[in-house]
Amino acid sequence: MRGNDGKENNAAMSQDNASLLIELGTEELPPKALDELAAAFATGVRDGLGKRGVAADVAGAKTYCSPRRLAVLVPGVAAQQPAQKSEVLGPYLNIGLDANGAPTPALSGFAAKNGVAVDQLQRISDAKGERFVARSEKPGQATSALIPEIVAEALKALPIPKPMRWGDHDYAFVRPAHWLVILHGNAIVDGEILGLKSGRISRGHRFHHPQPVHVADADSWLDSLRAAKVLADPAERRARVRDEVARAAKQTGAVPRLSDALCDEIANLTEWPVAIACAFERDFLAVPQEALVTTMETNQKFVPCFDRDAADAGAKLTEHFIGVANIDSKDPAEIRKGYERVIRPRFADAKFFWDEDLKAKLAANQEALKNVTYQQALGSVWDKSVRVAELARVIGNRVGVDAGLATHAAALSKCDLMTRMVGEFPELQGVMGRYYATANGENAEVAQALDEFYRPRYAGDAIAQGKVGQVLAVAERIDTLAGIFAVGLKPSGNKDPFALRRAALGLARTLIEAPLALDLPAQLAEALAALPEAALVAGLPKAKDGKPPVLDAGARRDELARELYDFVLDRLRGYYADRGISGDAFEAVRALAPADLSDFDRRLRAVVEFARLPQAQALAAANKRIGNILRQAGETGTGAIDESLLEAGAERELAAALGAAQTDAAPLIAARDYVGLLTRLASLRDAVDRYFTDVMVMADDARLRANRLALLASLRRLFLRVADISLLPAG
Repeated sequence: MRGNDGKENNAAMSQDNASLLIELGTEELPPKALDELAAAFATGVRDGLGKRGVAADVAGAKTYCSPRRLAVLVPGVAAQQPAQKSEVLGPYLNIGLDANGAPTPALSGFAAKNGVAVDQLQRISDAKGERFVARSEKPGQATSALIPEIVAEALKALPIPKPMRWGDHDYAFVRPAHWLVILHGNAIVDGEILGLKSGRISRGHRFHHPQPVHVADADSWLDSLRAAKVLADPAERRARVRDEVARAAKQTGAVPRLSDALCDEIANLTEWPVAIACAFERDFLAVPQEALVTTMETNQKFVPCFDRDAADAGAKLTEHFIGVANIDSKDPAEIRKGYERVIRPRFADAKFFWDEDLKAKLAANQEALKNVTYQQALGSVWDKSVRVAELARVIGNRVGVDAGLATHAAALSKCDLMTRMVGEFPELQGVMGRYYATANGENAEVAQALDEFYRPRYAGDAIAQGKVGQVLAVAERIDTLAGIFAVGLKPSGNKDPFALRRAALGLARTLIEAPLALDLPAQLAEALAALPEAALVAGLPKAKDGKPPVLDAGARRDELARELYDFVLDRLRGYYADRGISGDAFEAVRALAPADLSDFDRRLRAVVEFARLPQAQALAAANKRIGNILRQAGETGTGAIDESLLEAGAERELAAALGAAQTDAAPLIAARDYVGLLTRLASLRDAVDRYFTDVMVMADDARLRANRLALLASLRRLFLRVADISLLPAG
């Protein structure tokens, strides 16, 4: 709508409960940060409306973004803020009124400060007595007056580590900003952000629609941009990327591998994605396919194609790949040529690295590891390899894995770090070790272990599948944890530069899921014993007088071993929580601190099964009661039961039931059948209940009292063969 002077009449177009659109146009935003920025911007706008009490359908708000814009659309936004009520607490009566009941200067000053007369003040009572209060109500502001402030707050709160400045302005943003659209319904909301005045002019695709895009109202914005060849809805853009890749793949006859991460990145690089089927020379397929795939996905954002689903074992890379352009070209052949031309030199480099690396044996790189520092107090990467090899030998012998193969794999495990290929593609550590070992004719288990010992590489990744790889994975992580803790660089808060939390979880998962029966505290102690004393000294706090710290090596190693074991168990709490196992069940097993984590897992699963039994809550309560009685009585629970002192009835019944349970428990404990053991112990519930109903444990007769405490202690010890079930919820 325009007035007589031809200018847009915003006031005439204002609407109540209309959609609010905010779009900030910029230069190309970083694709990996785009989704986070858009989500944070939308959250800031929603929170800003809520903080000011503006009615809006925030649950129905939509987050939009593209490489050149951040936007949010909130439906049902009221045009007016509700009346703003305020309540300011004033002085208590004994301070506000004098002995004659007249206002004191304190009360008069309070009233004046709040713009009311003393007789307009009201009174309220709280725990301290009666006091004055100033209540007021003023009309709410127009939403249009509040929105610029809301937008400014939302932008200021965005996670931007290094904002840019442009021109000679004082403001900064992640990228230079070029346009701003703020519409409430079909009305422009006046405001200025980052030097931009709001309007209704957006911009379409840089090439397909370079002319301005006139946005009639907030609800038509998305369609207006779509008509201008911009898909502002990231979900719609991702769907188009997948559809386009599938369409292009049909031309090749191959199967594309488009991961969610790559799809997201491509979608955040394009506003109107169009896929182009391409190919490279088949000679490059002689290079390990992981190197080619890494080049395509990481460096060029291309989609590799395989002879079948890449998730299938043995799927082979083909010469086909798919590029996704940000333009629907009239001559796609030229774009294809460009994509094929840009990938060729990278593939040629990869082939050169591969061919050159094959000219020497993988083991020939061992000597070079001596010149690479792992950590100043822990020595070189070679020193670490030697420690890991010895740990692998010991662990292999203990878990029944060929110690010779494990030791050899450990000696080779870091050699690929010195190859040209890994120097160019660090993410291929281990993968290239496997390829080079295979090419050198190494044992297949050793070659597999060089790749697998890095697993799990990320959350949700599987552990190593081969036994040699499992042993090497455990040895590597134990040495890493022991060494970095020893030098005093353990994680602190959110900082974990050596990824020790991930290493500890990977260690625990391997021991549990393999499973490998290993005394973890003892193994940690052996790893600490292999460290140089310089590492132990490095981790000690410096003396205030500047003198070197005094080291008690034995005590320091014992302290670190306990700390490391607890650190690993702390990681397991979250691991089991993700599998739906309660913290109570976890703590019930942790209380016993089983040295073997595979045994820890077996006990925990037994406790989970036990907790489902109808007797569980009552027995948990009984165990808690027994523990309290023994603790208050100062009993260690080591005394023998004197059967001659047992009284007939409930006491003899419990003793007999306990004796039978102990007999039945022996083979179950030997077989580590903890489910069977707890199920058998659940049958004691009735006898335990009757005992506590009929028997006075703390009898006046000292001999009777001691005997009854011994009976209870024996019962508790039997349950503790599995876990401390007193920590479970009691009925």
